Amino acid sequence: MVQSPDRNITDLLATPIGRRAMLALGARGAMNLCAAIGAGATIGLFGSVTGCYRAPGTARDQVIFFSEEKELEFGVGAFREVLRAAPLSDNAEVNELVHRVGRKIAEAANKPEYQWEFAVIQDDKMVNAFALPGGKVAIFTGILKHTKDDAGLATVMGHEVAHALQRHGVERMSRSIIDQIVQLGAMGAAASGAVGRSDPRSGGSGGAAIQGLLAAYGVNVSLPFNRKQESEADYIGLKLMAQAGYDPREAVPFWERMSGCPRQMIGKLCFRSQQAIPEFLSTHPSDLTRINQIEAWLPETLQYYRATGGAVAPPPPPYRPAIGPMPEAG
Repeated sequence: MVQSPDRNITDLLATPIGRRAMLALGARGAMNLCAAIGAGATIGLFGSVTGCYRAPGTARDQVIFFSEEKELEFGVGAFREVLRAAPLSDNAEVNELVHRVGRKIAEAANKPEYQWEFAVIQDDKMVNAFALPGGKVAIFTGILKHTKDDAGLATVMGHEVAHALQRHGVERMSRSIIDQIVQLGAMGAAASGAVGRSDPRSGGSGGAAIQGLLAAYGVNVSLPFNRKQESEADYIGLKLMAQAGYDPREAVPFWERMSGCPRQMIGKLCFRSQQAIPEFLSTHPSDLTRINQIEAWLPETLQYYRATGGAVAPPPPPYRPAIGPMPEAG
């Protein structure tokens, strides 16, 4: 019988040798950690521990200590908690727009086990959106002034759904377990107490586990995902919107609108103060890096758009700046 990741990582941390091993490995990246777990299992150090995965669509190494069943349970509970407190929009036109685009993105995601739900939260000051495990998607009305049309909204929804498909939230929660062990020394009662508070089995569908998931998916926090996860969500999101029948090239003007600057002026004559950064942009890559990456991925993602019958026009001529060369992506 195969044990679930959320069970056997807790079993591992219950032993002194397991805690010492995780302390030694905790500061390393997922690739090294997964390699070490695989090697350790052959000598009996980690036993039946699982938790190493390849991210779908990118094959990036991930360390995740939560089963998909537990993740979906968290997602449902967290979504219900948000909706209980949030003022929902009663604008029929806006709701129809979000559901229309959402259904197409959901079809492209091809997750029949998800119970898709779409909510519009009335908050014109909140420029944000999120998607939780199990197909639970929320759009704040404040972001609609930037999306402008269906393709702009598809950029947002594809990006957020990609975070859920790639399991970024529970990946982040799993990383926090390791970080707690590293920070507290992973020795004796102190480490056991820290792990106990993060025990995947203890959260159930409410309490700290749900709050942790909400934070990990960027709900009510300013730094949900890291740069690697953000770039991965951009890439997968482009594919989703193309497969859903939306021109992925429309992602570029959306991110320009979000930056508040024309692309050729970003970081030059047009700057945005740190206080003016919307929640949706609270984790980098930078505006210019993000746009450059998206443009590099367009030839691939346009193939998916062609497959849906989208009319692919010739690409526009390259921009030739009048105030000096474009900075390198970074």
